Amino acid sequence: MSRVLITGGAGFIGCRLSGALLSIGDDVAVLDNLHPQVHPSRTVPDDLPADVRFVPGDVTAVGSWAAVLAAVRPDVIVHLAAETGTGQSLTEPTRHAGVNVVGTAAMLEALEHSHHRPAHLVLASSRAVYGDGAWATEAGEVFYPGQRHAAQLEAGQWDHRAPDGGLAHAVPSVAGRTVPDPTNVYAATKLAQEHLLNSWAQARGVHVSILRLQNVYGPGQSVTNSYTGVLTFFARTALTGGVIDVYEDGQIVRDFVFVDDVVAAAVAAVQLPANRLVDIGSGDPTTILAVAELVATACGAPTPRVSGRFRHGDVRAASCTIDAATAELSYVPKTSLADGIAAVLEWMPTSSDFRAAGG
Repeated sequence: MSRVLITGGAGFIGCRLSGALLSIGDDVAVLDNLHPQVHPSRTVPDDLPADVRFVPGDVTAVGSWAAVLAAVRPDVIVHLAAETGTGQSLTEPTRHAGVNVVGTAAMLEALEHSHHRPAHLVLASSRAVYGDGAWATEAGEVFYPGQRHAAQLEAGQWDHRAPDGGLAHAVPSVAGRTVPDPTNVYAATKLAQEHLLNSWAQARGVHVSILRLQNVYGPGQSVTNSYTGVLTFFARTALTGGVIDVYEDGQIVRDFVFVDDVVAAAVAAVQLPANRLVDIGSGDPTTILAVAELVATACGAPTPRVSGRFRHGDVRAASCTIDAATAELSYVPKTSLADGIAAVLEWMPTSSDFRAAGG
């Protein structure tokens, strides 16, 4: 049995992860501030198992860390706590840097002051650290185009072009090979988290598992937080009879990975302490228009509308290979996109937050 502390553990990944760890005999504690953007009622969610020790607190607060480390003395810390809004991070950079960077540094400082060394730190990082990632020319030459600039987006030039002006396509990311190049503040703070944990852990002999998550979705994801969970937002719109607004030309590429598959990867990482950096996705990318059409059809909602709208800092394509995760964690995604969407649509009408928001 391991003592596991999950920061941000009252979120939808944390609740499911808590239950999975309890089922294999681990002692689980959760540190969470129940932020109203994620938890409108400011109450502990029903999805958090009753046997989990809930500790209210903020990762940026020294007192919160002192209290939880004194009470728990964890063998493993799973660091989920983060501000996650891509677009929001451009308008509220202090908030995102405070929680993601300062909060992570506060955790490390508290570990120093408490003279406690967990055996293992597991970080939920993000595919966002790659930015627009690597692209390839028609001849197969790989290049890094960098961030799409404002004039390009305003002109509706969605895809990157090859250095010679020819056509190009995005290449799936590979952790340890694809060069990180954040295109928004959120992404930059997630990469900073990785650097902070690695630099401290190497000096202190602590293992670090970094899981770069693709677009996680599933039952329990906030239905009121407009800054996260595009699939969940699509489902909410369709279930209320609205028209799903699809940005750019609809051909934005994402890898949607079901929450239970992400939890399985995290449980495997907790059980296998090591220094690792892996991508966690479905391995089966799709366009957001295809997702919107699946959701709308399942709900009997109007046909999605491709609006040409865009968000600064968004990347055109994000997907990954999962070979390393399969090799290191025996990770094999089990939930298809169709089955995952069906699970979300079955759950959402039962959500108190959905009903409270007029669903």
